[in-house]
Amino acid sequence: SKQKTAYEIYQCDWSSDVCSSDLEPAWTPTPAPQPVEEGLDPTLEPARVPVVRRAQKLDALIDAIVPMFLDEPVSGELALAHLPHSRRAGSKPMMIEGLNLQTREWEHPISGQMYQEFQAGVQLAHRGGALNEIEYSEFVQKAQSFAEGVGSVGDFPDMLEVVSRARELDEFAGPLDAQITMTLRANGTAWSVAYLQHCAATLGFVLGALPGRLVLSAQEEGDPPILVLSFDSQAALADEGLAAPLREVVLSLEVAQTPESVEPFGTWYQSGTELATLLDATALDDRGQPITLGAYDAIAAQLGTLYRALESRDLAAGSAAARRLFS
Repeated sequence: SKQKTAYEIYQCDWSSDVCSSDLEPAWTPTPAPQPVEEGLDPTLEPARVPVVRRAQKLDALIDAIVPMFLDEPVSGELALAHLPHSRRAGSKPMMIEGLNLQTREWEHPISGQMYQEFQAGVQLAHRGGALNEIEYSEFVQKAQSFAEGVGSVGDFPDMLEVVSRARELDEFAGPLDAQITMTLRANGTAWSVAYLQHCAATLGFVLGALPGRLVLSAQEEGDPPILVLSFDSQAALADEGLAAPLREVVLSLEVAQTPESVEPFGTWYQSGTELATLLDATALDDRGQPITLGAYDAIAAQLGTLYRALESRDLAAGSAAARRLFS
């Protein structure tokens, strides 16, 4: 995947849905782990982060939206009965929302509620690329079937206009899909998984949903984590359990997922430097060279440029639309 120079921000591969720093490094575990399990404070064992997903909403910034008007309100039960079995058109997420007759809020249809209008939408772009003609045709077919089921007719925008808009959004977003990372490499003896978890827990990290991931959770429940600390997933699942040895971990920040207002760069820098001290490790760039203070300053400056570019399209980092687009 494409990435910038050693001291610059990692750039996600917009066409492959994989970030360069998400790739597993070539691990070389040491023969014997550091004996650190005894005497660890059990109160600092990392908890597991709960998986909570906020309900997504259609957004004209990143979705092609089709209004579906009704002659009279229909029940949530009828709407649910005609929803498509899949919430995707090709690789693109699609949604159908109803305007609740009582609350006047757009929402996913709910049993027991009445709806006076519906709208369907398909996401124009994500890391897998722009919405194409085949995906849009699949969306039209699914949305039209739903519209007929609830007694409506969808007002579908022209395919060429939608696909052109999708490509333009994709071209804008690609260069701005960034992640900053640092690799922490042991200076001497390897750490055990238990010791890594213990040190990370002192800084607020908890177990992620996937093996080999510790996360620093956001303040708002359901938001993506501020930071991710990744290590060899095979070590996390090894027969040795928490005694499995490690020599490297990667601390990463997904730029578009966290609001600038919570100062994620400062948290990334502070967490990395404190972990380096606790683990007796060196912070390295993607070329395996120690990261200098000048490099951190350069990264901070680049982040400011990225934030301003995202805001220029009302896609500020940490917003619901930005999180969907850069996923």
